[in-house]
Amino acid sequence: MLLETPKVNTGWKAPEFSLNTPEGIAVSLKETITDKGLLIAFICNHCPYVQAIAERLSKDTKTLNALGVPTLAIMANDYQNYPDDAPDKMLEFAQHYGFEFPYLIDEDQSIAKAFGAVCTPDFFGINGNGELQYRGRLDDAKMERSKERVPELLNAMKQIAETGIAPVDQYPSIGCSIKWKD
Repeated sequence: MLLETPKVNTGWKAPEFSLNTPEGIAVSLKETITDKGLLIAFICNHCPYVQAIAERLSKDTKTLNALGVPTLAIMANDYQNYPDDAPDKMLEFAQHYGFEFPYLIDEDQSIAKAFGAVCTPDFFGINGNGELQYRGRLDDAKMERSKERVPELLNAMKQIAETGIAPVDQYPSIGCSIKWKD
């Protein structure tokens, strides 16, 4: 089912969490966030919307990392019923797209629920104080693999890194619904 992210709730405080990578390494928000902020991306492997933006996401997050803004990706889908999202497939997906950020498993889906994540991809741009400033799409290219694009998420995170506040104009991300457990 195609969903659109809700409007940003600016200033909402991100909850602390610790999740594991497929290799079993624990990664937490408080250990990852910097004074420049943090990008949290709810993604999965099988969603065609994520597949369409994965190369651009990888490139943009490398730019953000160089600016001192790290990224955490979280996979919250029920991978028992969607085996393409299983941990071993997460490793393959991350390698294929050259992800240089932790790709974490939200096994009990509690973090996705705490954030109010609704789809993949769903991006949360957090400032250095842990406050939500951006919730929108990666860019205006949508499902196109066009080189011509406005990198809205990248631009917003640069602004957040510099000022702590994101741009007023934000466009919702669209994607596949998170696959919730029964």
